[in-house]
Amino acid sequence: MSTHQPIPRKALARGSDVLVELPVTVWPTAQRPHASQRKGRYVGESTAHPAKMLPAIAGHAIDTFTAPGDLVLDPMCGVGTTLVEAVRKGRDALGIEYETRWAGVTDANLALAAHDEAAGHGQVHLGDARRVLPDLARRNAGRVALLVTSPPYGSSVHGQVHAPGHRPVRKHDNRYSRDRANLAHRSLPMLLRGFTDILRRAIPLLRPGGVVAITTRPFRLDGELIDFPSLTLDAAINAGLDPVQRCVGLLAGLRDGKLVPRSSFFQLDYVRKLRDRGVPAWVIAHEDVLVLRVSQKRQSSHELKGSSAPVSGLDTGVGHDIERVDGSGVAP
Repeated sequence: MSTHQPIPRKALARGSDVLVELPVTVWPTAQRPHASQRKGRYVGESTAHPAKMLPAIAGHAIDTFTAPGDLVLDPMCGVGTTLVEAVRKGRDALGIEYETRWAGVTDANLALAAHDEAAGHGQVHLGDARRVLPDLARRNAGRVALLVTSPPYGSSVHGQVHAPGHRPVRKHDNRYSRDRANLAHRSLPMLLRGFTDILRRAIPLLRPGGVVAITTRPFRLDGELIDFPSLTLDAAINAGLDPVQRCVGLLAGLRDGKLVPRSSFFQLDYVRKLRDRGVPAWVIAHEDVLVLRVSQKRQSSHELKGSSAPVSGLDTGVGHDIERVDGSGVAP
């Protein structure tokens, strides 16, 4: 197991070399266009989220690392992609979302899945994951087979565009809320420390041998390429997780041995502008899916601490439910 020092406060461009040492697998997760993966399975407002996880990536992780009836967790669930893919595959799912709007969309997506007679049951909790997770751990300790999540890359990422003929192109739905307590609005070092804390508090929910799959990608900050996957992996190791594998979740299709680009307007526009400035930039065509497990030492510690407490089941209710948790502000 690797030992890492706390993440420094100064801005970071790249992490350690652990990422490049991991075995690599490629997931063909964009054989269908992104929009078609959601069509008929998610409510329309889902498209408004500025940084949605690709359904096929969540689905591939669920198929690979769980079996029907298992429990899946996403502590930063956004519009509930992980939860929806889990319940539609016969797994139960727990999610946490900080923003009220997206928690409501998650609930609507779970309701749609229930209407379609999905075999699994899902539940979304509203609040800061760092405050919600300890309560969930008391009720579901050692039950989660798979944690799938994706940290925010910043306050403005993807989004939609409107091109009204001869008028200038207008962006919309390309930002999280204006709540400055949201980790998406924090500096990179604070975001990484917050994400480390979330993972650390999620570990008691994982069963022995439970898997953590984190989707992330590099991004540019003021033109500088940030190796966010390696930084995210370091944060996960600091939380007490052992890296197992790096999976390349393609955002481009595969046809006749070639990539079929599915880049967004924002990606293409940004790369063109960088190239006009002489920066040798390329469009990113994959997500890094970082696969980890709880370190044996950490797992044993949690088992000893919780050995006298009964393991409670998930109260799934009627197939979908949104639970509001008080004290949802982010701790400093």
